[in-house]
Amino acid sequence: MSGATTKVGHGVAKALGIKLAYRDPLGATAGADPVTRGESTFSAGTIDTYGYVEPEPTTAEWFREHTPSWAECGRYVYSLFPFLTWITRYNWQWFVGDLIAGVTVGAVVIPQGMAYAKLAELPVEYGLYSSFMGVLLYWFFATSKDITIGPVAVMSTLVGTVVLEAEKTQPDIPRPVIASAMAIVCGGIVCGLGLLRLGFIVDFIPLPAISAFMTGSAINICAGQVSTMLGETAKFDTKGATYLVIINTLKHLPSSTIDAAMGVTALAMLYIIRAGCNFGAKKYPNRAKIFFFASTLRTVFVILFYTMISAAVNLHRKDDPLFKLLGNVPRGFQHAGAPRIDSTIVKTFVSELPSAVIVLLIEHIAISKSFGRVNNYTIDPSQELVAIGVSNLLGPFLGAYPATGSFSRTAIKSKAGVRTPLAGCITAVVVLIAIYALTAVFFYIPKSSLAGVIIHAVGDLITPPNTVYQFWRVSPIDTLIFFIGVFVTVFTTIEIGIYCTVCVSAAVLLFRVAKARGQFLGKVTIHSVIGDHLLDDAGKYGPLNQNPSDDQDQLHRSIFLPINHTDGSNPEVEVEEPHPGIFIYRFSEGFNYPNANHYTDMLVRKIFSRTRRTSPFSYTSLGDRPWNNPGPRRGKPEEDRSDLPLLRAIVLDFSSVNNVDVTSVQNLIDVRNQLDLYASPKTVQWHFAHINNRWTKRALASAGFGFPTPASDDGFHRWKPIFSVAEIEGSASAAAHAELINNQQTHQAALKVDDVEGNPKDIHATAEETNEIEEQSSTSSDIKDAKLQSDLRDSKAYRLRRKVALVQGINRPFFHIDLTSALESAIANTTEHAHAPKDETHP
Repeated sequence: MSGATTKVGHGVAKALGIKLAYRDPLGATAGADPVTRGESTFSAGTIDTYGYVEPEPTTAEWFREHTPSWAECGRYVYSLFPFLTWITRYNWQWFVGDLIAGVTVGAVVIPQGMAYAKLAELPVEYGLYSSFMGVLLYWFFATSKDITIGPVAVMSTLVGTVVLEAEKTQPDIPRPVIASAMAIVCGGIVCGLGLLRLGFIVDFIPLPAISAFMTGSAINICAGQVSTMLGETAKFDTKGATYLVIINTLKHLPSSTIDAAMGVTALAMLYIIRAGCNFGAKKYPNRAKIFFFASTLRTVFVILFYTMISAAVNLHRKDDPLFKLLGNVPRGFQHAGAPRIDSTIVKTFVSELPSAVIVLLIEHIAISKSFGRVNNYTIDPSQELVAIGVSNLLGPFLGAYPATGSFSRTAIKSKAGVRTPLAGCITAVVVLIAIYALTAVFFYIPKSSLAGVIIHAVGDLITPPNTVYQFWRVSPIDTLIFFIGVFVTVFTTIEIGIYCTVCVSAAVLLFRVAKARGQFLGKVTIHSVIGDHLLDDAGKYGPLNQNPSDDQDQLHRSIFLPINHTDGSNPEVEVEEPHPGIFIYRFSEGFNYPNANHYTDMLVRKIFSRTRRTSPFSYTSLGDRPWNNPGPRRGKPEEDRSDLPLLRAIVLDFSSVNNVDVTSVQNLIDVRNQLDLYASPKTVQWHFAHINNRWTKRALASAGFGFPTPASDDGFHRWKPIFSVAEIEGSASAAAHAELINNQQTHQAALKVDDVEGNPKDIHATAEETNEIEEQSSTSSDIKDAKLQSDLRDSKAYRLRRKVALVQGINRPFFHIDLTSALESAIANTTEHAHAPKDETHP
């Protein structure tokens, strides 16, 4: 059946004019051996294990590799619910840790949730709804025990901007309806990305871009809350550009009211309590846990303290309070129900969807990865996207708006000793109690104090100067990205700041890829030194200054370094050219369409400057010269390049190349043709080392690489193949042991014959004499056999008789396992060419 299919395929290819043997000179040469073409003394039949022909990957194989099996589908469904792997082993010790962490986070999330709802321009109860649904649903899909999903400052600010803009065009649509619809759409997008296992896309956003976005957003939020904290009566847009908000806040300082007393002192108290707890933890390390919980609950304490003051002052002034209060908070889930979503509502926020999705992704994944590393576990980014998506899809049914992972609450949860994601259920119970039992208390919360809580919470998102300095030490260009993101956010909006940092980061990445610089390598012989002694191959030490002529067993090896020492290697170390006319070129950052021309242009430029043309052009007149080679100035002689070698071979190091594409391979073909013309009538041999991908080998082989290139004058030269082989049966194998025993027996027999022939009288010896001779011979041979066994194990000849196999296929002799074998092959075939009759121009 397969043969018939192959014939049909070949017939279709012939009808369409497709050349199946495209650029395959070895297979196309008439009468040539399909493996060695008869040009080599090495034959596939020399030894069975030498006959390895590396198979090329097929399209069917690719589909088999990427098509999931039923077992993999089952594992995929199982992976959607990570709690199944640990819930059956849940125990009381875990429960105690979860209980403490859950209650602690619950006490913090209540005031923060209400404060962030004000940022979203929504009634405060929506912040409680979002907090409840986030912590309740997350643990089903969580791969992080520390993360806490709920309302966050940046996302709430984006929602606030969206609902205010939507209110201008659709005033009849309530703000919570738009926020809920936004949560469903964003949740659906993020959940889809997670189900498709596309969590890796977050890795395209670098840390400096995330830090810039968080810092700029924190400055924007703090600036917008200062006016509320001070109780300024003048009205201005607090959602505009940060610098304008700061200017207007300072301009209207005289309009501040007594609210400033409740706001500024609350903010100061938060910082004083934190500083005091940090000092106490350092002063009394044995009580660090107590100080930690005191610091963690500072927000709860401050809110309760100022709520108590507010209740005492305004108990009988509900209609005319002394300062602005939070007001009535409905008890229970008053807004539960199916969310409303239609095209009219979606149009109000569709332009903000990209920025909203990016915020949901980067903030949550960055936080969860960070705490996973700190606490020694690994998260699944794709599964985390599923968790965020499901939380935002189901949350609006109880009135929630978009929510994601919170940095401050996650840090508190981690330090509180959380053991499993089930701690979220404890937090949900605490929030539920607040929704049903504490709403009457919420009425007296001062708005200015709540603004102070927001400023204090988002202040931790600002990147400290020391971190920025570390950015500079690691990568100055990343520091530039950071400042660009911060300045753009401050002088425009958070959304534009997000787009700017992502685009600038992508541009820098593409620039680095497109302008990747390859390196020309040379050879250096090195020795291993420990202290002031050289290390030999037996693990022994010798004096560092011993005579090199006595260094026969010394451990030394050849390595390849950039000729111009661009890697920072010691410039005093002299890097030798590989061989006259042979160049080793290493790609630094892959080899694909963005950087293919940049790489090869540099390669060709270097080769032209370091070699001479095989057949120099001769021009009878100045007008015969091409415009791009006008020659020397008038009156000056032609440059003498006779001392330069001819171009013989190129070795490409593919250690950093994982995949190639049509553009990069075609670029190599063009360069090969260009250099063949330069070296005509000879051809340039192309060797490749460290190719790590079978599809890359297939791509290069389809373009005619991997085997000798036929010369333009007399076809193929004889060439010397150099292959890398590995032992497949070591000294401890049964075959090696049997060979050793056989050699010992042969040696013993030879010893006995020698003894007999060396003593003529032994021929006529009696039986007793014979036994005595055999006994003596046996004793002597035992000593000799012990030495023989040792000699055999150390013998190179013995080692060579072990069974070996090719590491790579014989069908692609110019694909090498490393640079050493590639250079050896290039030199061997260059030497062979040098002895060819017509190769008179070789230096």
